[in-house]
Amino acid sequence: MENPNTEEQGVKLEKFNYDNTIVRKFAFATTLWGVVGMTVGLLIAFQLIFPALNFGLEYTTFGRIRPLHTNAVIFAFVGNGIFAGVYYSLQRLCKARIFSDLLSNINFWGWQLIIVSAALTLPLGLTTSKEYAELEWPIDIAIALIWVVFGINLIGTILKRRERHIYVAIWFYLATFVTVAVLHIVNSFELPVSLFKSYSWYAGVQDALVQWWYGHNAVAFFLTTPYLGLMYYFIPKAANRPIYSYRLSIIHFWALIFIYIWAGPHHLLYTSLPDWAQSLGVVFSIMLIAPSWGGMLNGLLTLRGAWDRVRESPVLKFMVVAVTAYGMATLEGPLLSLKSVNAITHYTDWIIAHVHVGGLGWNGFLTFGMLYWLIPRIYGTKLHSIKLANFHFWIGTLGIIFYVFPMYWGGLTQSLMWKEFKPEGILLYRNFLDTVLQLIPLYALRAIGGLLYLVGVISMVYNLLLTAKSGVFIKEEEAFAPSLKNEKFIPHKGEYWHRWIERRPVQLTILALVAILIGGIVEMVPTFLVKSNIPTITSVKPYTPLELQGRDIYIREGCNACHSQMIRPFRSETERYGEYSKAGEFVYDHPFLWGSKRTGPDLHRVGEKYPDSWHYRHMLDPTLTSPGSIMPPYPWLFEDDLDKSTTAAKIRAMQTLGVPYEKGYDKVANKDLEKQASQIVESLKKDEITVMADKEIVALIAYLQRLGTDIKVDQYSQK
Repeated sequence: MENPNTEEQGVKLEKFNYDNTIVRKFAFATTLWGVVGMTVGLLIAFQLIFPALNFGLEYTTFGRIRPLHTNAVIFAFVGNGIFAGVYYSLQRLCKARIFSDLLSNINFWGWQLIIVSAALTLPLGLTTSKEYAELEWPIDIAIALIWVVFGINLIGTILKRRERHIYVAIWFYLATFVTVAVLHIVNSFELPVSLFKSYSWYAGVQDALVQWWYGHNAVAFFLTTPYLGLMYYFIPKAANRPIYSYRLSIIHFWALIFIYIWAGPHHLLYTSLPDWAQSLGVVFSIMLIAPSWGGMLNGLLTLRGAWDRVRESPVLKFMVVAVTAYGMATLEGPLLSLKSVNAITHYTDWIIAHVHVGGLGWNGFLTFGMLYWLIPRIYGTKLHSIKLANFHFWIGTLGIIFYVFPMYWGGLTQSLMWKEFKPEGILLYRNFLDTVLQLIPLYALRAIGGLLYLVGVISMVYNLLLTAKSGVFIKEEEAFAPSLKNEKFIPHKGEYWHRWIERRPVQLTILALVAILIGGIVEMVPTFLVKSNIPTITSVKPYTPLELQGRDIYIREGCNACHSQMIRPFRSETERYGEYSKAGEFVYDHPFLWGSKRTGPDLHRVGEKYPDSWHYRHMLDPTLTSPGSIMPPYPWLFEDDLDKSTTAAKIRAMQTLGVPYEKGYDKVANKDLEKQASQIVESLKKDEITVMADKEIVALIAYLQRLGTDIKVDQYSQK
């Protein structure tokens, strides 16, 4: 290390320290929550083969812990990985210590408390039901506050940097900060009913658009852009080579953040979303291929001439597969947005495979490569075992293969079986359960793949612990660099034009914000303000108090994780389920429940299809009505009393959201609830079933019997 009192080309060097403590904390949290999140994922994978693996508990059913798995791997595993990588690389790219040690620690402990609160509330059924945004309103507020803390630390560090130009990785960090903030705030507009219950401010089609604008771009700006920043830093570092193309990185960054934000509607093709919004989503999804592959090629071509090192280095092996998985996922995603392809793959296990190529391959492997590179350096030692790291690489790769290929096969199997007709024009597999039973062996292979992947992660934890034990932690890492204080950023002759914006982090952040706002505004404003986008249907009425309570139970149990409520305008679907779904049918749905996967049949027209006794027996023991079903029983619904004390508050909340209940209806709502409950009890008595009117199962039956009954199949009036 150079002496700070010496001068380099006439410039005095300043001495400062990098903070490795915060990096170590986030790295430790990444490995811990990675094991936890993946273990929960393995449990729910095996539950699809052996439903009894919920152990008869209401807190461990697939519907309740599936969002626990997704939140744990996205926000706990990947989220902590982002913070670890950003806090390490940012200091070195800026040649400055993190802006505030206090804010760093608030960021760390606040994020861990959010994760713990998610782990406690989701199994309890405290959920908004919105994909990747299931956490209730107090936790949403905490997320926003901690994210702002991270942003202050990020921008504060950049402003006090000792490096004139801002490297491409930091561009992606800044875009991540502003976009995730916008996405989270807009999607989390909800009206609290109690401490852990709220209703989405949006309804039906509008809620679906906002949710998948958020959901798709949570993938884009939480699982992609920060990891691209990490890719731009750690691949050149691990390969000891500069990034392949500076100009390609500029195109990659600006094109990606502008285009990505438009693509959300491709999750809602053939639904009740207006056609123009669906078409916009498709067009911009196809355009995404260019910048995404530009970034992938920039990462891979950085390794040109260094393939011998790739063979020897487990770090580079992980990173090469990660970037390749990124390229595969970002080609497959746009192709899946083509309507002809989407008609085959949507609601099937193909989408599960697609998501896990990105999650296990891109996010997982890049995180592992980063940790294998980073931990030895902050402990001033060598990796404990190269052989064990290589074992992790190969068993992890094998795990991905065992996971995704059965799900690709399963997706095609589902789609072909759902759509197959006999020569006489009748569905060949009219019973949805036939398709489920066909997939059980594929679910078993998927679970084996998950187990292999988890074994690799556990081997990494062991390897890194022994690495840390063999070294000495470098808490404060000394560094020297010339100050930029009072230096004016004057353009130099022949300098590339983009250097101007790289020197101005505030302007760069504002331009990135403008780039991502355009798409969201263009898609959402017409959907909210132009009434013709969501034609109303006069026969559609608000839910009765009992149905509203039943709907909340349905949400609590996570039923929408396996059952959609959106019949698409395909002959195979209208033959199986009934009339296709209309936009006006969902105007009182806060939140929407269209679902994103069919492990079970669509339920939008299930109302009045079966007697009350069928639903009673189905929830008590699904195999009584559907032999071979992999759905777990729900005995607590028959034991627990319905909490009628919340009815009035829920009605008032719905009135605030514009649902047309009569003035003062909250005061008499429970009388109507009790009357409808008594009718269901009497109906069950006819089939020799005795149940108390105040049990939760009665409310759930009321809701299920209401679904899809507001319009007649042959005709419906619109205005």
